[in-house]
Amino acid sequence: MMEVRDLYKTFNPGTPIENLVLRGLSLTIESGQFMTVIGSNGAGKSTFLNAISGDLRMDSGSIHIDGQDVTRLSAWQRAGMVARVFQDPMAGTCEGLSIEENMALAWQRGKKRGFGRAVKNEQRAIFRDKLATLELGLENRLGDRMDLLSGGQRQAVSLLMASLQPSRLLLLDEHTAALDPKTAAFVLQLTDRIVKENNLTALMVTHSMRQALDHGHRTVMLHQGQVVLDVEGDKRHTMEVGDLLAMFEKNRGEKIDDDALLLGSVEV
Repeated sequence: MMEVRDLYKTFNPGTPIENLVLRGLSLTIESGQFMTVIGSNGAGKSTFLNAISGDLRMDSGSIHIDGQDVTRLSAWQRAGMVARVFQDPMAGTCEGLSIEENMALAWQRGKKRGFGRAVKNEQRAIFRDKLATLELGLENRLGDRMDLLSGGQRQAVSLLMASLQPSRLLLLDEHTAALDPKTAAFVLQLTDRIVKENNLTALMVTHSMRQALDHGHRTVMLHQGQVVLDVEGDKRHTMEVGDLLAMFEKNRGEKIDDDALLLGSVEV
């Protein structure tokens, strides 16, 4: 379970470009729940994820993961609790290392590291079995460098890497935004399977309202650094994209026109 209370974050305080991004954001996510997070550009989505991962220190507020106060812990101190897959397929992996070397690094996430063989035979067997489940033939390319893979292949490997060690929270930061529709659909299907099989607590930030309703158990909308919509269960199950757009317009206090949709402010 994750609980955040009264998170505040201001960038460039006391300057002409001061920007209050999070404004008392509070949210509780139950263990095993898969939540999708939507909101326009500047709503605070990325700042929220950075707060949870420890990549950004909050001005005030608290963050608890499974009852442990992690508010003041750095990103590396939270590494054993929080896994993350980024929007950019090139991020989150080392392009100059092989597939198995990247997976070996993920295998050691949150553990003490020392000098020794980067990949042991027993680990290699596990990596090969995990990669075989992707049905992409990557189990036969363990020695290939990551930069030889396509964006979709890298995101698929990143998802496997995020689930190699038990983590209390999986953060998915618009992890299909840079992929073509067919590849994005494959990665989303893989995401659903990995989250379910590993009983992960997951947060998926997306600009797509269709994805926000089709995946996970609960949908949260952020606006100006606060939660303005929180739906789950039967109410969410019966919702359509049009319903979500209407709520989006209501909370923003403005009508979303076709141009805004095309510009990506709200993707459907």
